[in-house]
Amino acid sequence: MDTLAAVERLKQVCAGYEFEPLAIYKAKGTQEWPLTANDEQDLAAKLAFRGHFLPLPKEPAALANVIEVAVVDHVMEQLDGAGVELTRGTERGYPDLEMKVSGRSFAIDVKVARRKVNKKGFPTGKTDSRITLYTGNTFFMYPTLKWPGTFRPFADYAGHIDLICLYTLNRSSASRVDDFELVVAEPWTIGSKSRSSTTREYLGAVDDIQRLRDGKGEFASAEEFYAYWRKHPWKIGKAVQKQLQKLLATVAS
Repeated sequence: MDTLAAVERLKQVCAGYEFEPLAIYKAKGTQEWPLTANDEQDLAAKLAFRGHFLPLPKEPAALANVIEVAVVDHVMEQLDGAGVELTRGTERGYPDLEMKVSGRSFAIDVKVARRKVNKKGFPTGKTDSRITLYTGNTFFMYPTLKWPGTFRPFADYAGHIDLICLYTLNRSSASRVDDFELVVAEPWTIGSKSRSSTTREYLGAVDDIQRLRDGKGEFASAEEFYAYWRKHPWKIGKAVQKQLQKLLATVAS
């Protein structure tokens, strides 16, 4: 399996996915047990009526963590037993999910982006902030080194794939999520020439949602993308420098 085939497989897996977390379940409700429900929708309505639901967090980073777990769970469930070896990543590591097929490993990373809305509450067609593709001053800049929090060196992957989760924030909904959409893309195809942060060493994606769907970033090829960003003057703080020196010393020995 090559990267294009892996992308297509993941598109099939993600097609039609509906965001499943409805709320935080609170054990104590307002009515007596037992509870009888006819289906999933009836159960959700009755749990909400009985006071068992607390809303999910609306803070972007906290909600993104919930979304990421749900999406990775879905992918793992769909691919289980399909001749694929899957390993979930750590919370702050890379990638969120590693997929191994016929001896080739693919890095699958989940990116969560809220749609930007105007003053009237209508989506503008852009993400609220640029999606972060990679941390530029560690495993991306030094792809042959195995950094802490990674399964293997960046360059050892047959391909890198992003699962982009787009949503519109609904502050009045317990799930907080409206119009959930999953886009599957190779990072370089949606890359921009702008960082996603002015204070952190992050590579940014294009912020136009249709361009994310179409894979129309600001680079004509993967080679152009990597050449541009690896020439970028990334800052290396003391902690990263210490890690880098240790990794280089390990390689030298």
